[in-house]
Amino acid sequence: MAAMGMVVRACAPPAAVGAASAAPSTRDAAQVKRSPSRTARVLVLGGTGRVGGSTATALSKLRPDLSILVGGRNREKGESFASKLGERSEFVQVDTRNARMLEEALQGVDLVVHTAGPFQRSEECTVLQAAISTKTAYIDVCDDTDYSWRAKGFHEQAKSAGVPAITTAGIYPGVSNVMAAELVNAARSENYGEPERLRFFYYTAGSGGAGPTILATSFLLLGEDVIAYNKGEEIKLKPYSGALNIDFGKGVRKKNVYLLNLPEVKSAFKILGVPTVSARFGTAPFFWNWGMQAFANFLPVEFLRDKNKVQKLVKSVDPLVRAIDGIAGERVSMRVDLDCSNGRNTIGLFTHKKLSVSVGFATAAFSLAVLEGNTQPGVWFPEEPEGIAVEARKLLLERASQGTSNFVMNKPSWMVETDPKEVGLGIYV
Repeated sequence: MAAMGMVVRACAPPAAVGAASAAPSTRDAAQVKRSPSRTARVLVLGGTGRVGGSTATALSKLRPDLSILVGGRNREKGESFASKLGERSEFVQVDTRNARMLEEALQGVDLVVHTAGPFQRSEECTVLQAAISTKTAYIDVCDDTDYSWRAKGFHEQAKSAGVPAITTAGIYPGVSNVMAAELVNAARSENYGEPERLRFFYYTAGSGGAGPTILATSFLLLGEDVIAYNKGEEIKLKPYSGALNIDFGKGVRKKNVYLLNLPEVKSAFKILGVPTVSARFGTAPFFWNWGMQAFANFLPVEFLRDKNKVQKLVKSVDPLVRAIDGIAGERVSMRVDLDCSNGRNTIGLFTHKKLSVSVGFATAAFSLAVLEGNTQPGVWFPEEPEGIAVEARKLLLERASQGTSNFVMNKPSWMVETDPKEVGLGIYV
């Protein structure tokens, strides 16, 4: 559906990371839209998709008192899904490209959750702008570096409007950013030495059951140089290069992972102050990784950067991916490694049997953190203390990790790996 002739202002240039010291609290901002006598209303955009649908389902389980609006373009599909969520839920027909329609949909809404990806190659922050205009709290599940920093460019506008907003608030990035922040904070408070290297490792079997969107995201990322940081210097690397064999612990074991340009690298470098940061991703079966390498090496960059061409490619390969997904499953695992100056290594590990379920609880955890007043006005990344109050992070991780088969934080790697190496005298590396 076209944008119906609406003129939408493009995103402003990114602003510097700032504090919200003089801004009103989230609870004050929420009072503008919600009286104590009614339940909170949450609009999930992309609610008929797999990520949005999973988020709405998780919210209905974690907080049955919420009124959940399923936002999308397919009325038949949306109304059918909303009826399954319960009597407090309803479908709202909305096109995220239409600013006027968005602002109308946000009237009387306390929080909008933007899951209508892919975010790659999107030049406008239409939903965020509408949220600021209508004084509606906002989160998104953006997984694109450029888009996330465009969103950050609206920090001062959101702060002035009293609107709390979090970008990249899904499972990865999102929960992984909070895991990294917790590891860095623990290292500094428990005298592990100064954090020197932070690495994000991700594994998802097949497409993770997340549908065509994750395929489109993956292909679009192959058209981007990988931004990483080495001893404080920004470096550019080839996508899907730099393979490492990483142990994800029980239930997953060792998997190959490859460099991708993911937004948590830049935000963690700038916000957490770790001088060396990178992110890698791998999938299964193993030949999907070969296919990703082939696309990165042989398809023209111009093709991989063309959203329309990539969408056509996704349509052609989606049936095959769906068929193999039935065999591969959709297990997801995240490992965040932190190396410190005194030689100490500490990790966080998160494994769930179903990405399509886990991403919903992850996004719902951020949604509740905002609704409960743990986010200051402004646009924040998950690892910023103003984005999720430090004291609320443990609750967020507890909610996000529901149903996990393996979740550990702040442990040495040998305690969770399936094949640690003993160097003698009971010392493992």
